Amino acid sequence: MLHEDKSMGAVLAAQDPIVQSLVREEVDHGVLIPLKTTLELRDDHVTGRVLITRTPVKSANPTISLLRDMLPEEIVKGVPHLRRCAKPGDLPAHLKTQFMNETPQSRQIHTGKSNWIYIILGPESQLSRDELVQALKTIEGLEEDIFIRSVPVPMVAPTSQIQAAMWSQHFWPTLYRKNNPLGPHPAMVSRSTEEITDDAAIWMTLAHQVAEQTQAAGHGEPMGACIVQREEGNKVTLVALAADARWRCQGKTGCTGNPMAHSVLRAISMVAQKLVRAENKRTDTFQTPILEFEAFQDKPLLDDEQKVFEIDHPSPDGYLCHGLEMYLTHEPCVMCSMAILHSRMGKVVFRHRMPLTGGLCAENRGSDHPSLNGADGGRGLGLFWRRELNWSLVAWEWESNGCLKPLPVNQMIHA
Repeated sequence: MLHEDKSMGAVLAAQDPIVQSLVREEVDHGVLIPLKTTLELRDDHVTGRVLITRTPVKSANPTISLLRDMLPEEIVKGVPHLRRCAKPGDLPAHLKTQFMNETPQSRQIHTGKSNWIYIILGPESQLSRDELVQALKTIEGLEEDIFIRSVPVPMVAPTSQIQAAMWSQHFWPTLYRKNNPLGPHPAMVSRSTEEITDDAAIWMTLAHQVAEQTQAAGHGEPMGACIVQREEGNKVTLVALAADARWRCQGKTGCTGNPMAHSVLRAISMVAQKLVRAENKRTDTFQTPILEFEAFQDKPLLDDEQKVFEIDHPSPDGYLCHGLEMYLTHEPCVMCSMAILHSRMGKVVFRHRMPLTGGLCAENRGSDHPSLNGADGGRGLGLFWRRELNWSLVAWEWESNGCLKPLPVNQMIHA
């Protein structure tokens, strides 16, 4: 069986001639690091307390039925990632020791093959101990002194089998259901990473090249963006290439330049112009706007931008950037991150983090960055995946193996 050649030279040779002609720098594979969501970084160790009881095995079903009858469904099913019932031998060591040494009867329950079982009643904050005790007294076989204890447990589901095993040892027997309530599904991240890993360096190189070109021309900061479309069979088409142009037509006045000429906005606008161009061809209408000042600076300024701009959009019937991939030299600012979401981009890869101004990373901004001298930009926003937003995507940081030189910028700049 022949193995597919995934060397960078072979991958580049398989691309369209226009892509091959544009790549002038040496290209080599890098490393893709999936971004963590705000929930993965902040809520994965949130704990609360639940009440538990214990019953003979034969009384377990009547006890669970009683709970279903007396409690709302959201309380009964409030912690689905924890085992509702646990044998004494399955409890974490510290709970076994604690319960075993409470009374002689407890020691007997934990000795040998036990016919008792521990049951989670529900979150302590939502239950009345007195009502539970009175209700449990009606069940045959329970201890005269009803056993109810409060134990700490993780209130969110584990994101891996390893985490579930760790929580089972430290809190309560925990289940991993092969999902991630705090971010994209692990299988989705793995599959998406595999899809883009072979050719990501090509698109990052193109973004890197226009970033250097725009700086040399005095148009903007050394920042670039590349948008591609990936089809079935992993066929990739280059859709847009844009560099930063914040200083064009106004010089380096002020501290921010023209925020509407960031590379992300220019690239998205070029995709939109291609869609409009395709629509005009169908309707035979051609309108050229007359503007005193073009705020977005979204016409091609560099030769490489022009070459890509002249190529028609491969799927002119879709919504803006739906499902497309964007490769960036720098983590986009909050404004550009939201533009990426609103355009319905499918994947985003960037090279350089912007620890004070970036909008995609969820880590605290700047507080742990050694070069920022204790600067604190607050909590990271992690805008690529947030529950309250109506669109989410998968995002990565890309590390070069040294083939592409760094593109340093002032850390206070919004990319």
